[in-house]
Amino acid sequence: MTNLAPTIRLNNGREMPTLGLGTWKSFESDAYHSTRHALDVGYRHLDTAFVYENEAEVGQAISEKIAEGVVTREEVFVTTKLGGIHHDPALVERACRLSLSNLGLEYVDLYLIHMPVGQKFHNDSNVHGTLELTDVDYLDTWREMEKLVDLGLTRSIGLSNFNAAQTERVLANCRIRPVVNQVECHPGFQQRQLREHAKRHGLVICAYCPLARPQPARQWPPFLYDEHAQNLAKKYGRTTAQICLRYLVQLGVVPLPKSSNKARIEENFRVFDFELSPEDVAGMEQYHTGQRTVPFSGMSGHKYYPFHDEF
Repeated sequence: MTNLAPTIRLNNGREMPTLGLGTWKSFESDAYHSTRHALDVGYRHLDTAFVYENEAEVGQAISEKIAEGVVTREEVFVTTKLGGIHHDPALVERACRLSLSNLGLEYVDLYLIHMPVGQKFHNDSNVHGTLELTDVDYLDTWREMEKLVDLGLTRSIGLSNFNAAQTERVLANCRIRPVVNQVECHPGFQQRQLREHAKRHGLVICAYCPLARPQPARQWPPFLYDEHAQNLAKKYGRTTAQICLRYLVQLGVVPLPKSSNKARIEENFRVFDFELSPEDVAGMEQYHTGQRTVPFSGMSGHKYYPFHDEF
């Protein structure tokens, strides 16, 4: 029997696996093959987005694995995201239906607002938009997100790249609560204050770039390459990446590691059969630099840019 990740209960009572496959910068055939292999290994949580331009490939892999009897639709937790070009309330439902069509699914398990900042809509094929930003209020977008739950197009809705104040503004004005905030989180950028804030408000933090997009030639980031990291890996008989992912899991964060390498997809999933000591968890705090890997700096002049605030 395939070993599966444990699940975490969301604030609406639904369950989400505590580790998922990230697919950002996983293009076409990579996304297809990665998703197929991940489902074989035991991943039951898959994360994509309209702007990743790989929903169709992820969806094809899911449908094939359902047809092969590896999984049922109900066993796979699928997340996708509303792109910045679709923030206009009149576009939200159509955008969700477009993603569902790409994925070949009748519903997704989680639909996120990818960023609080909207971009000007020209057409659906202009996936990444432009830096022509709009003043659409994300609360107006959120009200349309809530209707997607009513329509059965998504089971849950959530946020991505929202700061604490923006999250609170949604919570104060919502009919349906967000269940997660998906943000950059790794030992170099630990999001302690945002994690504490999310916990107080019943949101789960999901982590993109949980390994901070490693650069082996530069031996960066330190938490994967330095002597302390190597010693920890030896102590537990694991890789430094597994130590890092286990650390996030023990913090209550749901990591979404991306890989198109079969061995690493398997390695990243094998983090549920060991535990870091409290001392070793505390020792990881030394790696926090407060520096983002993905600052979205092209949006920094916008009133809803989330990263001017401390958290």
